[in-house]
Amino acid sequence: MEYLLLIHSETSGNAEAVPEAARQQMLSAYRAYTEALQGAGVMRGSNRLRPASSGTVVRMRDGKTEVQNGPFIETREELGGYYLIDVPNLDAALSWAARCPGASHGTMEVRPVWPMDSY
Repeated sequence: MEYLLLIHSETSGNAEAVPEAARQQMLSAYRAYTEALQGAGVMRGSNRLRPASSGTVVRMRDGKTEVQNGPFIETREELGGYYLIDVPNLDAALSWAARCPGASHGTMEVRPVWPMDSY
Protein backbone atom coordinates (compact mmCIF):
# COMPACT_ATOMS: atom_id res chain seq x y z
CA MET A 1 0.00 0.00 0.00
CA GLU A 2 1.28 3.47 -0.80
CA TYR A 3 1.68 6.12 1.89
CA LEU A 4 2.69 9.75 1.57
CA LEU A 5 5.08 10.89 4.29
CA LEU A 6 4.58 14.66 4.53
CA ILE A 7 7.36 16.65 6.18
CA HIS A 8 6.09 19.70 8.06
CA SER A 9 8.68 22.06 9.55
CA GLU A 10 8.95 25.40 11.30
CA THR A 11 8.48 28.41 9.03
CA SER A 12 10.03 30.93 11.43
CA GLY A 13 13.62 30.38 10.36
CA ASN A 14 15.23 31.33 7.09
CA ALA A 15 17.14 28.47 5.44
CA GLU A 16 19.94 30.85 4.51
CA ALA A 17 20.37 31.72 8.20
CA VAL A 18 21.25 28.11 9.09
CA PRO A 19 25.01 27.68 9.54
CA GLU A 20 26.65 25.81 6.65
CA ALA A 21 27.85 22.94 8.87
CA ALA A 22 24.31 22.35 10.20
CA ARG A 23 22.88 22.54 6.67
CA GLN A 24 25.40 19.96 5.42
CA GLN A 25 24.66 17.67 8.38
CA MET A 26 20.92 17.83 7.63
CA LEU A 27 21.47 17.18 3.91
CA SER A 28 23.64 14.16 4.78
CA ALA A 29 20.92 12.82 7.09
CA TYR A 30 18.29 13.15 4.35
CA ARG A 31 20.63 11.52 1.80
CA ALA A 32 21.17 8.56 4.14
CA TYR A 33 17.43 8.26 4.79
CA THR A 34 16.67 8.37 1.06
CA GLU A 35 19.31 5.71 0.38
CA ALA A 36 17.78 3.51 3.12
CA LEU A 37 14.33 3.82 1.51
CA GLN A 38 15.79 3.02 -1.91
CA GLY A 39 17.81 0.12 -0.53
CA ALA A 40 14.68 -1.35 1.05
CA GLY A 41 12.87 -1.02 -2.30
CA VAL A 42 9.98 0.99 -0.81
CA MET A 43 10.57 4.49 -2.21
CA ARG A 44 8.33 5.59 -5.09
CA GLY A 45 9.14 9.31 -5.13
CA SER A 46 10.41 12.25 -3.13
CA ASN A 47 11.01 15.99 -3.38
CA ARG A 48 11.46 19.17 -1.42
CA LEU A 49 8.95 21.96 -1.81
CA ARG A 50 9.67 25.66 -2.12
CA PRO A 51 8.29 27.85 0.71
CA ALA A 52 4.53 28.49 0.85
CA SER A 53 5.26 32.14 0.08
CA SER A 54 6.26 31.07 -3.47
CA GLY A 55 2.99 29.20 -4.09
CA THR A 56 -0.16 30.24 -5.89
CA VAL A 57 -3.75 29.27 -5.05
CA VAL A 58 -6.46 28.94 -7.71
CA ARG A 59 -10.15 28.88 -6.81
CA MET A 60 -13.35 29.01 -8.83
CA ARG A 61 -16.01 31.25 -7.25
CA ASP A 62 -19.29 32.03 -9.01
CA GLY A 63 -17.81 30.90 -12.32
CA LYS A 64 -14.78 33.20 -12.00
CA THR A 65 -11.18 32.18 -11.51
CA GLU A 66 -9.49 33.67 -8.46
CA VAL A 67 -5.70 33.56 -8.27
CA GLN A 68 -3.86 34.47 -5.08
CA ASN A 69 -0.11 34.49 -4.53
CA GLY A 70 1.15 33.17 -1.17
CA PRO A 71 1.45 33.10 1.75
CA PHE A 72 -2.04 31.92 2.52
CA ILE A 73 -2.29 30.73 6.09
CA GLU A 74 -0.97 31.75 9.47
CA THR A 75 0.87 28.76 10.86
CA ARG A 76 4.11 27.85 12.57
CA GLU A 77 4.71 24.88 10.29
CA GLU A 78 4.45 24.40 6.56
CA LEU A 79 4.78 21.47 4.19
CA GLY A 80 8.45 21.30 3.19
CA GLY A 81 8.66 18.03 1.28
CA TYR A 82 7.43 14.47 0.97
CA TYR A 83 8.31 10.84 0.39
CA LEU A 84 5.96 8.46 -1.39
CA ILE A 85 6.56 4.92 -0.17
CA ASP A 86 5.00 1.52 -0.84
CA VAL A 87 4.94 -0.69 2.26
CA PRO A 88 2.73 -3.54 3.50
CA ASN A 89 0.84 -1.61 6.19
CA LEU A 90 0.47 1.49 8.36
CA ASP A 91 2.87 0.18 11.00
CA ALA A 92 5.64 -0.05 8.40
CA ALA A 93 4.83 3.46 7.14
CA LEU A 94 4.94 4.83 10.70
CA SER A 95 8.29 3.15 11.27
CA TRP A 96 9.76 4.80 8.16
CA ALA A 97 8.25 8.17 9.13
CA ALA A 98 9.89 7.99 12.56
CA ARG A 99 13.27 7.41 10.90
CA CYS A 100 12.96 10.51 8.69
CA PRO A 101 15.20 13.42 9.75
CA GLY A 102 12.10 15.63 9.55
CA ALA A 103 10.63 13.83 12.56
CA SER A 104 13.38 15.27 14.78
CA HIS A 105 12.84 18.92 13.80
CA GLY A 106 9.21 19.07 12.72
CA THR A 107 6.15 16.89 12.25
CA MET A 108 5.67 13.90 9.99
CA GLU A 109 2.18 13.30 8.63
CA VAL A 110 1.53 9.81 7.28
CA ARG A 111 -1.31 9.63 4.83
CA PRO A 112 -2.51 6.55 2.89
CA VAL A 113 -2.85 7.08 -0.85
CA TRP A 114 -6.37 6.57 -2.19
CA PRO A 115 -5.93 5.29 -5.76
CA MET A 116 -8.27 6.83 -8.32
CA ASP A 117 -9.27 3.40 -9.64
CA SER A 118 -10.58 2.28 -6.22
CA TYR A 119 -13.93 4.06 -6.35
